[in-house]
Amino acid sequence: MKTDTNKNGLLLFAVLGGMFLAMLDQTIVGTALPRITAELGGARLYTWVVTAYLLTSTVTVPLYGRLSDAYGRKPLMLVGVTIFLVGSALSGVAQDMGQLIAFRGLQGLGAGALLPLSLALVVDLFPRERGGKVQGALGSVMALSYIAGPFLGGLFTDHASWRWAFYVNVPIGVALLAIIWLRLPHRPGDTGGARPDYLGIAVFTAAISALLIGLTEKGLDGNSWTSGSVLGPIAASAVLVVVFVLVERRAAQPIMPLHLFANRTYTLVNIASFATAFGMYAGVVFLPRYFQEAQGESATSSGLRIYPLMLAMVAGSAITGALISRSGRCKPWLVVAPFFLVAGTLLCVNLTVGTSTPALIGWMALIGLGVGPMLSGLTVATQNAVPPGFVGTASANLTFFRQIGGSVALAVAGTEYGSVIAREAPLHGLPAAHAAASATVIPWLGVAGAIVALVALALMPDRKITRSATVRDEGEAALAQVG
Repeated sequence: MKTDTNKNGLLLFAVLGGMFLAMLDQTIVGTALPRITAELGGARLYTWVVTAYLLTSTVTVPLYGRLSDAYGRKPLMLVGVTIFLVGSALSGVAQDMGQLIAFRGLQGLGAGALLPLSLALVVDLFPRERGGKVQGALGSVMALSYIAGPFLGGLFTDHASWRWAFYVNVPIGVALLAIIWLRLPHRPGDTGGARPDYLGIAVFTAAISALLIGLTEKGLDGNSWTSGSVLGPIAASAVLVVVFVLVERRAAQPIMPLHLFANRTYTLVNIASFATAFGMYAGVVFLPRYFQEAQGESATSSGLRIYPLMLAMVAGSAITGALISRSGRCKPWLVVAPFFLVAGTLLCVNLTVGTSTPALIGWMALIGLGVGPMLSGLTVATQNAVPPGFVGTASANLTFFRQIGGSVALAVAGTEYGSVIAREAPLHGLPAAHAAASATVIPWLGVAGAIVALVALALMPDRKITRSATVRDEGEAALAQVG
């Protein structure tokens, strides 16, 4: 029994570790970028260090999810972690910005596997009665990685080298590879005899790439929604999405099965995931910027000062997971979260250069309690809304819509942030201007996202979690095979 517990613990470590690496690399580079551009040059390519990773990781998330349903989780996880590690090591030795952007893109190609397959493995390996608690742990790790990223990036940059923001992945990733190879059981998927949806993959990749390029350009200073560099890619993306839908309707093995969207719970949960990203990014992106630009904190210090938000996210996720496990229901616990998010972000309209620490702690705690439950609860809801053969796809699409929501939020908010800075800086100075920009953007993002999420969750059917005994037995059998 003790041996089984140890093996189960190793598998849980692999699941949590895969998620942590994927989420960490979305944020760890931000605080290191000023030092990177100072050393490597290429300041005009600044944003592409982030965009290259975001683009490839976002595009590949649904692909890995669907392919894992068809061919099994283990081989796709091994491929994803290996590519991620190679990209991480190469990013650490990059000698110019062009190399770094290319290697970050490679890193993202692997990262697209880590998060959705970690979420799917929970259903494969753990019985339903433990699923909510494990999802709570996953949500906690997700929250930790969002906040730990800026802190570790600042710590490495201030006290070692920015290259360690990439090297740190290597030892963790090697340990994950060993556990996955030796301990994770392989259960082949069901391809149904059909070849992969190559045309769908190509069109989907082009559509999402164009969208993210347009949104990235929108976030740059001086670009409006009607700028050619913004409107062109977004319009092309809209056309390609229509083409993608037509392709998927005829594909024998579609990469994104459209029939799943006929499921009311599945569709509403993805809408809520998209909207929740607005509140999440309001906290984890703009609050550290407020601490650094308005209050003069260092990169390392701003990472520490955001901890009340992180701890509240961890607590909210863990508590929600436990409540879902105990009650067998998701909706009652999820619909409460947006009210915390509204309260916390709305209070941020009072942000000034001299806002007191106790007030900030209270506001951040409310934001964290609003976002945390979504990290675990939405995953449980979507995985239990689809047939067992589509759990990987459902987990991947939940992640995909969250990342797209975050990209949209940053594009819209980045422009407004810059507008406030331009208006307020000549009148009151840069620190006060950054405080005013934060007081504008954070409430707008948080309230808008919370309202959309609340409407979607209110319309979601309130059903008991009834994952079939077959799935539970398969999970228990998979664990037994390890021994």
